[in-house]
Amino acid sequence: MNPTKVYLVQTETTVGFLSQSADALASTKNRPQTKPFLISVDSIETLKKFARIPKNFSKAVRRAEKTTYVFPCNLAVRVVKQRSHLDFLKKLTWSYSTSANASGKNFNEAFAREKADIIVETCGGFFEDCPSAIYRIGRQKIRRLR
Repeated sequence: MNPTKVYLVQTETTVGFLSQSADALASTKNRPQTKPFLISVDSIETLKKFARIPKNFSKAVRRAEKTTYVFPCNLAVRVVKQRSHLDFLKKLTWSYSTSANASGKNFNEAFAREKADIIVETCGGFFEDCPSAIYRIGRQKIRRLR
């Protein structure tokens, strides 16, 4: 697996572009380099390499599914638990993740296939589901963003 390539993958909630190169993802989606990406990780141990989980919220983060947390260090991280997406992600351990559409537009499969370096398609094909929940974790408080 090449960490600089952009992969088109069915994630837990939507079709997404994944890569360990934020620059490659930004140019693929034609979005500003300064806008941060979500980080998808394969385990809590990998998450701990990026951010410290405040003790008050460690149980919630461990048990959450289809949930993204924005930590006090301003990193948005999601621990993937869905089997098919996790099987792919374990090969990279972590990856920047974004929806497979042009910045500010709806999903277009032709656009996604054209822009991706490598297409990882499962027998279920590509589909869009409900977006994940997003929470901002402070040192003492947690607030739902979406």
